[in-house]
Amino acid sequence: MKTKREFIIVGDRVLIEPDERMDKTSAGLFLPPTVKEKDKVLGGRIVKVGPGYPVNDPSAVLEEPWKQSNTESIRYIPLQAKEGDYALFLKDAGIEIEFEEKKYLIVPHSAILALIRTTIIEDEDDRGF
Repeated sequence: MKTKREFIIVGDRVLIEPDERMDKTSAGLFLPPTVKEKDKVLGGRIVKVGPGYPVNDPSAVLEEPWKQSNTESIRYIPLQAKEGDYALFLKDAGIEIEFEEKKYLIVPHSAILALIRTTIIEDEDDRGF
């Protein structure tokens, strides 16, 4: 029997693969752990994003409160962060985990300070005009 494991991020959380290059300076010197512990901001690539902030849907009024509600009627305000973005975030807000022998951080969306998103733009010359 085959199994498949999927990492699902809930709510307003973001799964980040920390930037390992932050362990060394631009000159290539490795930083000791005591120096890294003093940093308040870290960076990393966003791997997965939760669905967003849940919103009460006023149109989903239950006729009878004891009936189970349909969980598919839950609506979310999507997050600004997207998979593939590079995020700068508050180190203290992240929770470090290990999944399939890789280290990740789970960070609330509110702890992200800035996003760097790379997009490919075609030149007008490249389109043959």
